[in-house]
Amino acid sequence: MSNFDIWDAAVLITILIISASIGIYYRYTGGKQKTTKEYLMANQSMSVFPVSFSLMASFMSAITLLGVSNESYQFGIMFCVINLAYVISTPIAAYLFLPVFYRMRTTSVYEYLERRFGHATRLVASLAYSVQMILYMGIVLYAPALALEAVTGIHKNTAILAIGFVCTFYSTIGGMKAVLITDVFQSILMFAAIYSVIVVSALKAEGGLGAIWNVAVERGRMEINEFSLDPTVRHTFWSLIIGGIVTYLSLYGVNQTQVQRLLSVRDLKGAQAALWWNLPILSTLSFSTLFSGLAIFYYYRNCDPVLEGRIKYRDQIMPLFAIDTMGQYPGLCGLFVSGIFSGSLSSISSAVSSLAAVTLEDYLKPLYKVCFRRPMTDSNTTLPSKIIACLYGIVCVGLAFGAGSLGGVLQASLTIFGIVGGPLLALFTLGMCTTRSNQRGALLGLLIGLMFSFWIGFGGPKPPPPSLPLSVDNCTAAINTTINATLSIITTTPKPPVVEYFWLYKLSYLWFSVIGFIITLVVGYACSVWLELLNLADNTQIYLNAARKQVDYDLFVPPLSRKLREAAVEELTKLNSYEARLVQ
Repeated sequence: MSNFDIWDAAVLITILIISASIGIYYRYTGGKQKTTKEYLMANQSMSVFPVSFSLMASFMSAITLLGVSNESYQFGIMFCVINLAYVISTPIAAYLFLPVFYRMRTTSVYEYLERRFGHATRLVASLAYSVQMILYMGIVLYAPALALEAVTGIHKNTAILAIGFVCTFYSTIGGMKAVLITDVFQSILMFAAIYSVIVVSALKAEGGLGAIWNVAVERGRMEINEFSLDPTVRHTFWSLIIGGIVTYLSLYGVNQTQVQRLLSVRDLKGAQAALWWNLPILSTLSFSTLFSGLAIFYYYRNCDPVLEGRIKYRDQIMPLFAIDTMGQYPGLCGLFVSGIFSGSLSSISSAVSSLAAVTLEDYLKPLYKVCFRRPMTDSNTTLPSKIIACLYGIVCVGLAFGAGSLGGVLQASLTIFGIVGGPLLALFTLGMCTTRSNQRGALLGLLIGLMFSFWIGFGGPKPPPPSLPLSVDNCTAAINTTINATLSIITTTPKPPVVEYFWLYKLSYLWFSVIGFIITLVVGYACSVWLELLNLADNTQIYLNAARKQVDYDLFVPPLSRKLREAAVEELTKLNSYEARLVQ
């Protein structure tokens, strides 16, 4: 099956060398990664544009290239509505959540939770985040291995081991500056891979881009008018908007990986600008990838390769298209593979860096202080950070072997983020947007929300998503004979009994994050109030003094912080006025 020639290999190797060279360059220049502030936070000196590209590349690499293209191929472009959720969510992340983290300028976002609630909340939240990111790394590593297996003929397991080794090496030595700069380079490669698919398909189509569009309309791929209120429908306007908002905020508002990048910018205004610049970059890649799926559908419109038996998994359709169409253009197939490969390198290095930061700040430093009765110095933490990063890379490889059992790449990744991201977003929301929430109530809400989310996310069996019609009318005669024989067997075999699925297992995966968010928020706040009334918990963490008179305003989102300040000033004014009258 492979058409991966020497020119393609040369392109792939060259791009890998460039990426590695950027990492090596930043390893031996500047401060030479001697402090964790430089290694994990880029000395908080980065400019806007590298960070804005990195925000996109960290989570939208191979997941986008393989998952979203297959989404439009198999289900249509309804998924594009989620970009509206990104538009709605960006100002919320930029002007509510981000200022709180900027006031603290900490390496781990979970330090906020310790200040707001207590040490136990910080540990539980960081552990949930670590599980989320380790699972996600497995998906991201699995995606390019899948592509390489289809294009080059290299076995998937071999590809996972090879890519995992490169990622672990790069993540360990690179540092945040190297990661951010290579993200820009790798983002360009992702766009190049997508547009190579679109351009080649347009060249081969009779009528160019217009023909691709017309076939998509004729075959029902352009419908975006699903407004059903049924939560079991896979993609509706409401599930994409509401689920998209919660997922986006859990990633760009309170996720360690993204906040760590935003905190590497010099100041708050620059970080907010990076979030806004990320929006058009993210949406452009999203729409382009959806259209690339339509371009691939045009090519296989009359002979679906999965039904034909050429490939086993739908996520291999884009790599197969590269095999079938790009072989006549030297190096183009290599450029396509490099786009997937490099994008995943970026995501994995980002995840490994953030996991190293969380492990160092939330576990290793407190443990060191307990054991040696003194804090770790900044100069002594760089080497442990690199060792931790290396270990996470090894764990990532192990998880990648099981990623194929999670279903489609896109849905699997969003399911993982929804299960953990929704409850974690609710926990930060309880801390930043309410004053009555306390540690015991918030922890109860988080644990119940996580348990419920894991249940509906990984429980089963779940019904397979209904696909739009796919054709085998134009396949070869021999293959048609096989297909017809198979269909004959199917039609003469008694129909299996209808499976009755539990209702919660039929829910769209987009609602997982919303349900986890709502349960954690409602249960956390209700338990906080109830426990306070029973004198079993209190919110003393929000005060700066034992008398509970001076509130720590930095713990809350700007509107609530201003309101609390104004209330304090008003109360002080009344008190001064009352004392003045007493004196008179």
